[in-house]
Amino acid sequence: MSNKEIPYKIYLNENEMPKQWYNVRADMKNKPAPLLNAATMKPITFEELRPVFCDELINQELDDVNPYIDIPEEILKFYKMYRPAPLVRAYCLEEKLGTPAKIYYKFEGNNTSGSHKLNSAIAQAYYAKKQGLKGVTTETGAGQWGTALSMACSYFDLDCQVYMVKVSYEQKPFRREVMRTYGAKVTPSPSETTEVGRKILAAHPGTTGSLGCAISEAVEAASLQEGYRYVLGSVLNQVLLHQTVIGLETKTALEKYDISPDIIIGCAGGGSNLGGLISPFMGEKLRGEKDYRIIAVEPASCPSLTRGKYVYDYCDTGMVCPLSKMYTLGSGFIPSANHAGGLRYHGMSSTLSQLYDDGLMEAVAVEQTSVFEAAQYFARIEGILPAPESSHAIKVAIDEAKKCKETGEEKTIVFGLTGTGYFDMMSYQKFNDGVMSDYIPTDEELQAGFAGLPNVEA
Repeated sequence: MSNKEIPYKIYLNENEMPKQWYNVRADMKNKPAPLLNAATMKPITFEELRPVFCDELINQELDDVNPYIDIPEEILKFYKMYRPAPLVRAYCLEEKLGTPAKIYYKFEGNNTSGSHKLNSAIAQAYYAKKQGLKGVTTETGAGQWGTALSMACSYFDLDCQVYMVKVSYEQKPFRREVMRTYGAKVTPSPSETTEVGRKILAAHPGTTGSLGCAISEAVEAASLQEGYRYVLGSVLNQVLLHQTVIGLETKTALEKYDISPDIIIGCAGGGSNLGGLISPFMGEKLRGEKDYRIIAVEPASCPSLTRGKYVYDYCDTGMVCPLSKMYTLGSGFIPSANHAGGLRYHGMSSTLSQLYDDGLMEAVAVEQTSVFEAAQYFARIEGILPAPESSHAIKVAIDEAKKCKETGEEKTIVFGLTGTGYFDMMSYQKFNDGVMSDYIPTDEELQAGFAGLPNVEA
C-alpha cells in the first residue's frame, strides 16, 4: 500500500485512457468452448454468423488469440465525452461500517445512459455504421442497454429497434421514454410482432418475459429486414472485450497509488460489467503474476452460476440463436419478476463460465430485499442512488467489509458500481412501502428448465 494520501476520487487524464481493449481469452489455458450452429451442432463459422452480426464484431467474437485489440479513433473520441470514469474511495462507508477494510468502487453511471452499457453500445453502433447498415435490433432488460444503444445509434444516424423485457417495460417507463427520445422504437417482449414472440405468449400466457425471450424477437426482427443486424448488450465475448475499459482504467488508477486489491466484486447477469471489471486482473492471475479473490454476485431468483448446469444451451428462449457452453438454468427458464431486470438472463457468459468452472472466481446469490437494504444504506452514506443490479455488488462488498471488522484484516475491496437507479424508483417505492418480496426458485422449478436443455454430445 502506498503512503500517498488517497483522494476521494481518483481521476485519470485523457492520455491515461486505454487505447486498446484487453482480450482475456488470449491468456486462458482452457479456452471457452466454441459457439455451436444449432442445425449442425458444429462450431459456428464466420460465414454462418454474418447474417446476424456485423463482420468486425464476428472477428472479435471468435478471436481467442490476440490479447489486445486497438480501439478505433472514432470510438476513443466518443469515450472522451464521459471517460475516464472515476474510481471512488468509499471513506464515508468505511467509517460508518467501522471496518479496517479499504473500499473502492468504479463508478460507471456518469453518462446519460446511466450505466456502463455505453462502452459497448458505441462500439457496436460504430461497426454497424462502418459496414454501411441501415440499423440494428436488440433486447434490453432493465433498459440500460437499450438506452445506451439508442444514444449510440442516434450519434451515428442508425435506426434502433429495442425489444424490452415486459416487466421492465412496465416497471421503468421513464427509461423507455429516454430510448424513444433518442429515436428508438421500443416494443415490450414477448410481443405479437414476431413469430417467436407469439409462440412464447401461447406457451406462457401473461408472462412477464425474460432476456432470452427478447433476444429471440430481436434476432428474428433483424433477420427479416435488409440492412439490419442484431447487437447484444451482454454475454458475448465481443461485449466483454469492449467493457474492459472499466477494468483497465481501474487497474491504472489503483497503480497510481500503489494499491493492490484483495477482493474484486461485480454483479452478474449475462457477464458484461463483471467481465469488463475483472479481465485485466484475471489476466494477471492467469499468467501467475498476482492473485485476487474475485466474486460474482447474482440474484437468488435467477441463480445461473450457483445453481445452474455447465452445459451447452440455447442463448435465447426461442432457440433461434447459436448454442453456447455456459452455466445455465435452461433457455426455457423464465425468472420471477424481480427488480433487477438486467440480471434476468438464464445463462452466463461462456468466458466467465469457463473461469468459474476452473475455480478462478467465486459466485454468490443474494435475495432482493437484502440487496435493496444495501442500496438504501449506500445511498444514504455515499450519496449515489445505485441501480438494483449494481446493488448486488454493494451488498456483498458490505458483507466482506463487515467480515474484515470481525477479523481485523485490512483488506482492499474493489467493486463495480455499474449505474444509477434514478429510473428504478418503482422498485425503490415497493421496498420503501414494505411490499417487496423475495423469491427463490425451487429445485422442481429449476428442473423444468433443465429438462429443456439440448442433447449435445461432447
